[in-house]
This record gives sequence, structure tokens and C-alpha cells, in this order.
Amino acid sequence: MDHPLFREGVARSLHEIGGFEIIGEGATAADAERLARDGQPDIILLDISMPGGGLTAAANILTRTPDQKVVILTVSEVNADLALALKTGVSGYVLKGVGSSSLAEILHCVAAGEKYVSPTLSAQLLDDLIRPEKRKPDLLAKLSDREVGILSLVGDGLSNKEVAQRLALQEKTVKHHMTRVLAKLNVRNRTEAALLMHEAKSRLR
Repeated sequence: MDHPLFREGVARSLHEIGGFEIIGEGATAADAERLARDGQPDIILLDISMPGGGLTAAANILTRTPDQKVVILTVSEVNADLALALKTGVSGYVLKGVGSSSLAEILHCVAAGEKYVSPTLSAQLLDDLIRPEKRKPDLLAKLSDREVGILSLVGDGLSNKEVAQRLALQEKTVKHHMTRVLAKLNVRNRTEAALLMHEAKSRLR
């Protein structure tokens, strides 16, 4: 977690409650990956908004060590973030408003092999899965103008390189935008994203 006061507060609270040993702290995704590799902790707490990206760190850590228990502690209530975290394989997704005793209980459950998602978020995600059509009219509103433009060209069959040339961007910039698009739309690949774009456009005609 990147904010030192919050990070220190969490560490102090868990230490005072007892039953936890804090083996290291870090502010960036690179710190998290290094601590996971060198410290081999039972559980790693990550914040989505940490420099380098908490979900990126989680993906890298879990690719290297699939059995590692990773818990996301975040303010993000965006379903796309939750869905991406779950697809990545995290063991828990907890909102920062949680009390210290509740967090300790959640971490004990995760250590025992259970999964945890904040109840309000799991209800929202389930609702979206049951009624996916509910989110489709707002599809374009989730994307920035640049992302809409890029996705439209991708939907026309252009590669990242061709999109970059068309928009006078770097290819890596296009790849970055597409990664954000997939996360925002909660889809697995560019084909699914393009299909949703076409569906949204047809509703606007």
C-alpha cells in the first residue's frame, strides 16, 4: 500500500490484535513483488492504486507463485476492478472502510484457505452476472473518448500497430489503453470488447 500513514496504521492494528507477524512493507508494485519473492509471506495485502498497479503486482506474484494468498485492500468499488482481481486469482477483496478486528478475522479466514469479497460488492457483481443487460446501455459512458476511438478502430479489425499509426500514437500507448478498456468492460479479450462496442452503437442508432 502506497500511503505510509495508512500502511503503518494497518500494520500497527494487526500487531496489536495479535496473531500476525508483519515481515515487510512496501509502497509500490515492485516492492510487493520483491517482498513476495524474498519474504515468502503467508498473505500479501495490496492496494489497487499503488504505483505500478496492485492488480499488476497480484498477477505477477500469482503467476510466479500460484498458491500465494493475496488480499486486495482498496477503496475501489468498481465491479470491473473486482472482476479482474478475482480472475487474477486473489483470495480476498476488502474495502478500506473495514474495521481492524474485521480485517484480522478476514485474514485469518484467508489463511485457512477461504475466499472473501466484501458483501456489498459480491451482491453487485452477482446482480451484474444475473442481469448483464443492465450495464450495457452505460457501456460507452465507462470509456474515455480516446478509449472509445481506439476500440472503434479495433472493432473495425485494425491491429494495435495500425491503430497507433492511424491516431499518431505509440503502439505501447494503444496497448495500455486496451488493457484499461478490457478491465472497464469486464471482458476477456479485444474481440469481446469490440462486440460490446458494436452492441452499444446499435442501441444509439
